[in-house]
Amino acid sequence: MPISKAGGLDGYKFDDARLNSSHGYLLPTVLGILRNPGFLETPRRLFELGCGNGAAANKLAAAGYNVTGVDPSEDGIRIANSHFPHLKLSKGSAYDDLAKQHGQFPIVISLEVVEHVYAPRKFAATLFDLVEPGGSAIISTVYHGYWKNLALAITGRLDAHFTALWDHGHIKFWSMKTLRQLLEEAGFQDVSILRVGRFPTLAKSMIAIAKKSTIHTQEGPR
Repeated sequence: MPISKAGGLDGYKFDDARLNSSHGYLLPTVLGILRNPGFLETPRRLFELGCGNGAAANKLAAAGYNVTGVDPSEDGIRIANSHFPHLKLSKGSAYDDLAKQHGQFPIVISLEVVEHVYAPRKFAATLFDLVEPGGSAIISTVYHGYWKNLALAITGRLDAHFTALWDHGHIKFWSMKTLRQLLEEAGFQDVSILRVGRFPTLAKSMIAIAKKSTIHTQEGPR
């Protein structure tokens, strides 16, 4: 990946504007989801929470979406603005009031971000606020499950998988159950989860699609 293992939460270093290896299996699935009938009828406005160097946002824009996004990495946003000036990408994070700053969107995407977040309920609340009533969030994260973790343990690959020596790397390890619980606690409904990369039992990542009701109150679940 083009992210260094040094620096603070806003100090991830991007060397270039290329896609990383995870995009090879994440983006085809995300674009496939967006081609489903329900999404084809949705206005083609999209927000990316954690846009990094803008590479994924650029692919989404090429698919016909009007993309806005934020990332806490100064390097990432600098590279994104330099290579993709047609996109509305700026510095920001899930700890900011992004809905107040940018408004709400029919689709909000966040790819491989929630595993890095110290306060996941704040992340989920920000995500929920960004989605307009009747809209959807699409969230991916590294997949964890009993058989995958057992296989990693047997093959001696747990240390590499859990990246303990990666400063500010993965600090939350989500299962399908806990990811669903996080999104439902935030107020999302009809959460469905796909496993991607390899075959399901040993999947690399999972992608959750979560709906926001057309009827909600300011004091909804958090």
